Amino acid sequence: MAAVLVALFLLGYILIALEHPLRLNKSALALLTGVACWGVVLLWSPERRAPLLKALSEHMAGIAGIVFFLLCAMAIVELIQAHQGFALLGKLLPSRRLPALVVGFALMGFLLSAVIDNLTTTLVMLGLLRSRVPAAELRRVLAGLLIIAANAGGAWSPIGDVTTTMLWLGGHVQTEALVRTLLLPALLTVLLPGALVALSLRRVPLEAVPNAPPPAPHARTILLAGIGGLLSVPIFHMLTGLPPVFGAFLAVGLLWLLTELLHGRSSEREHLRFRVALSQIDLSSLLFFVGILLAVDALESAGMLSALAQWLDQELPSKEALMGIMGLLSAIVDNVPLTAACMKMYAMLPPNHELWMLLAYAVGTGGSLLVIGSAAGVVAMNAEGLEFFWYASRIGPLALLGYGAGFGALLLMQWLGM
Repeated sequence: MAAVLVALFLLGYILIALEHPLRLNKSALALLTGVACWGVVLLWSPERRAPLLKALSEHMAGIAGIVFFLLCAMAIVELIQAHQGFALLGKLLPSRRLPALVVGFALMGFLLSAVIDNLTTTLVMLGLLRSRVPAAELRRVLAGLLIIAANAGGAWSPIGDVTTTMLWLGGHVQTEALVRTLLLPALLTVLLPGALVALSLRRVPLEAVPNAPPPAPHARTILLAGIGGLLSVPIFHMLTGLPPVFGAFLAVGLLWLLTELLHGRSSEREHLRFRVALSQIDLSSLLFFVGILLAVDALESAGMLSALAQWLDQELPSKEALMGIMGLLSAIVDNVPLTAACMKMYAMLPPNHELWMLLAYAVGTGGSLLVIGSAAGVVAMNAEGLEFFWYASRIGPLALLGYGAGFGALLLMQWLGM
């Protein structure tokens, strides 16, 4: 079964990577891969049908939470975009020189993803990017840099990435130690690629932003309410204990009522109402996300990811090398089961141990190496049309350089006792 599962998984990934030459839709390929992997798991192990179906139900519940969260966040971003709200936010970025714009954009994404999760940060910053950069190719490069920045920013905050949240809630890391240890390596992870991109564009003139339509009525109100609603999601989760998606539901409900109160009596503002924003969401990107997660969850339920982690633990000469490999693997498979496997293997280690910090950094930033290696990458891939091989050749080396530099800096800090 293991060989068949791996073959199906790799075939699906290869076809997704070749979607443009083959003229195949990646969402359809992802769904077929997920269903095929689960079909093999269930048909191959009929004696385990009941526990496998229970595991599938749990996975589907988790996927549903992610998809509904994405749906809410994308709707809020579309609503802000309809009001031209991101044009107001774009005034915070440098406007005269392109290198300064690149660095400012990367740092804004880095800092924002530490407060809200990296997925939501990507959606917000992509909306800002469209309002600020008219050139499509430059937008693609900056979207690739944003993936690196969002994943790096989420790695040093307990609420910035799902894996650091897992370690934090599990008592393996504490907030003060996590920030103190990972802030500098994570910052290096994004600053090095950002500086290289800025240097490569130093001779490229910064195109003037075309005269955008004036902000819609109440654009500032919608911008502040939308960003505030997204920022409140982790706070709502910590205060109530409810899943983060409930915070997203709350934000959507309040924004929906707000737009009805502001625009409901005007027929000329019909396009500014929340239900119109919902109709603009790209549902195919959500289905792509579902298919990818289903495929990875099938590998996890078959015990292959935990077996891989244990095999690597036995074969690699050091735990530091294992953590580095875990980061590379997180560019291919979901970092959540990888983190969960390591949490089980090293449960005896005390809080804030060096290994937990290496794990938080590696799996949080390693997903940037491939465009389908993180939720931020999947969203940017669909929003800006980032092709697999284009990203692998243009952004992947920058991500690998930043990952190596940050990982090396973290090892040096631990060696120096910092």
